[in-house]
Amino acid sequence: MCTDIVTPEQRSRMMSRVKGKNTKPEMIVRSLCHQMGLRFRLHRRDLPGTPDLVFPKYNLCIFVHGCFWHRHIGCKYASMPKSRENFWLEKFDTNINRDHQNTNKLKLLDWRVDVIWECETKDTNQVKEKILRLTNTKPNKY
Repeated sequence: MCTDIVTPEQRSRMMSRVKGKNTKPEMIVRSLCHQMGLRFRLHRRDLPGTPDLVFPKYNLCIFVHGCFWHRHIGCKYASMPKSRENFWLEKFDTNINRDHQNTNKLKLLDWRVDVIWECETKDTNQVKEKILRLTNTKPNKY
C-alpha cells in the first residue's frame, strides 16, 4: 500500500475545496450553449440530482460530470487513488449509484438526460456537436 505524501489534515483541507458547481468543465459547456443561442436554467433544485443545465424547451437535462468523481469508463482521468482503496471504492460506488438513481427519476418525469464528461470539454467542437444533436437544433454562427 502506498502512503500519502501529505498529512490527513492537509488532504482533508484539499478535498474540501473541490467544487461541485461552476467547475471549469461546466463553465465551458455553459459558455458554448450561450454562444449557440440556447437558453437554459442552472442547478434546478426541484429536479432529482440538481442537473447542471436544464433546457425546458427541449425537455433536456445535462450533467457535466468530472471523470474522476463519476468514474468515466476507460478515461485516463478516472484513476484510482493508491491509498485508502476501500474508502474510494465505496465513495465511487455511491456516486455512480446516485447518478443512476437520479437519471432514472428524471426519466420517470419525462426528462431526457445526458452527460457531458470533463474530458469531452477539451474538444469544444465535439461538445457543440453533441449539444446540437441533443437539442435537435441547426448550427448558427457561433
